[in-house]
Amino acid sequence: MSFIKDLLFFPSKISDEKQIIDKTLEREIHLARNIQMKLLNGKIPKFEGGEVLGLSLPARLIGGDYYDFYLLGNGKIRVVIGDVMGKGIPAAMLMILTRGAFRSASESTDSPGQTLTAMNQALYEDLRTLKSFVTLFCADWDPQTGILTYANAGHNLPLFIDGKERIVKELPKVSGIMIGGLPNQVYKEGAIHLKNEDIVFFYTDGILEAQNKDGDQYKMERLVHALLSNIDKEIKEIGQCVVDSVNEFTEGVPQKDDITMVLLKVSNRKAKISSFNSSITNSKER
Repeated sequence: MSFIKDLLFFPSKISDEKQIIDKTLEREIHLARNIQMKLLNGKIPKFEGGEVLGLSLPARLIGGDYYDFYLLGNGKIRVVIGDVMGKGIPAAMLMILTRGAFRSASESTDSPGQTLTAMNQALYEDLRTLKSFVTLFCADWDPQTGILTYANAGHNLPLFIDGKERIVKELPKVSGIMIGGLPNQVYKEGAIHLKNEDIVFFYTDGILEAQNKDGDQYKMERLVHALLSNIDKEIKEIGQCVVDSVNEFTEGVPQKDDITMVLLKVSNRKAKISSFNSSITNSKER
């Protein structure tokens, strides 16, 4: 009754309370975004023989895409990229759970397949309870042998860019069900040998599905063209050129899905690794 009284006789009081709630919610959303971006902008392992770049542009203030790097004790670098079902705060919360599972699994597993198996085991019950799932692609790169070993949990296959032949193709197919899809899954592995100047481009489907004002999608052909047109550039420039290509195509149309990419470039020279996430921004207003 008191709320109805306030509504009838003190509308300004109700308005003030709503403004306080709105400001508190806005402040907490921005805090959640800062936490997420700090995790995505975490320290990137330094290693010789190549360099890596990670970039994520959320469709909303908070995103559900995820990528991470983990330097293993044997000198290999483990890369993971993923897409949580949904958007906004719920997806971001699941992304944090996924990150924790990846870090924990990387401490105790020897390969990408084992890592995805352990992550599915750890996350399955929670994801089933929430009626959600996560697609993930995990890969270990060995700078000493040049071998990239990988496993897939329902994610897009990364693109392999041959630096010498200047061609782009998907990594040899290896299949696996998404994390949270079925219990007790064992994820198979594939492998490819990388040479000097080769690039592996990991991505989420927000890139290919970006739309312009006519409803046309960006699609694979444009992504391949953007990569080949900039293959000789530094890894940071390649990432920025892909972002620019998507922005040029969409012409300011707001993103419908998160856009995330990871690049691994093989180089004989000593790598100068740094996180580039905070330096790349979407130049189009949403």
